Amino acid sequence: MNLKNCKTDCKIKNFFKKLFCCKNSPIVACVNLYGVIGKDSKFSAGLNFENTAPLLKRAFEMKKVKAVVLNINSPGGSPVQSELIYNYIRELSVEKKIPVYTFAQDVAASGGYWLLLSGDEIYAHNSSIIGSIGVIFSSFGFVELIKKIGVERRVHTEGKNKAILDPFLPEEAANVEILKDAQRDIFESFKDLVKSRRHGKFKCDENFLNDKIFTGAFWSGKKAFEFGLVDEVANLRSKMKEKFGSEVKIINIFTKKTLLKSLFQEKSDLSESLLTKLEERINFSKFGL
Repeated sequence: MNLKNCKTDCKIKNFFKKLFCCKNSPIVACVNLYGVIGKDSKFSAGLNFENTAPLLKRAFEMKKVKAVVLNINSPGGSPVQSELIYNYIRELSVEKKIPVYTFAQDVAASGGYWLLLSGDEIYAHNSSIIGSIGVIFSSFGFVELIKKIGVERRVHTEGKNKAILDPFLPEEAANVEILKDAQRDIFESFKDLVKSRRHGKFKCDENFLNDKIFTGAFWSGKKAFEFGLVDEVANLRSKMKEKFGSEVKIINIFTKKTLLKSLFQEKSDLSESLLTKLEERINFSKFGL
């Protein structure tokens, strides 16, 4: 037997073996959902329905896909955009009969946790920040400042509540109550979603939920697992290998950028995008990140 020919034959066999295995490997589509939810500007976009829907659609329509994985790293943001993205994920999952697995990275808080709930199974790392189930509105008051510098605020409206919470006008209790009413409705919807998606998984009673979980507090992934906010502490790649075998192929779905869009993005990073990045950094820093 010719040893050289034998080695060549082995290489050819191994090549076709790998090729065959690759073609038959289970496929998992992965979409990264990173950033503040709802932040948008002319050149820079955060997470919103408009820019995530095409990625989600591509993931669920991928040929022979066994599951869709969502990699989430978000401190929250717009409840409306959170709800729109969540609803679309669940709609596609049911329509295509494809399971969804969500993984928290550094943080899945507030609206980020809303997105995390879209998974049929949800996971976090030990050190992930999870929770912050609540609703927030923040602003500044400049009433005394403009008095000191001699500026007069002039506002003309039709509708007595049209200018509520104007930072240059004194705050009124009746106007704050209007805001609180709206926040209360959003908060109740958020709580109902959490209860629905985590039904039977909480390791605590109703009183504990109201006194601890639904207070806007946040925890490590380890503690979130103890409470039942996540299903398990696990790594994305390891968990997918556990579910679909060691030959699983995890395919990342990215936004396709045109050359023109890329050039505009580079310019925006030097000007307009700086404020967006700064505000995003402030939102993440609330969780020590």
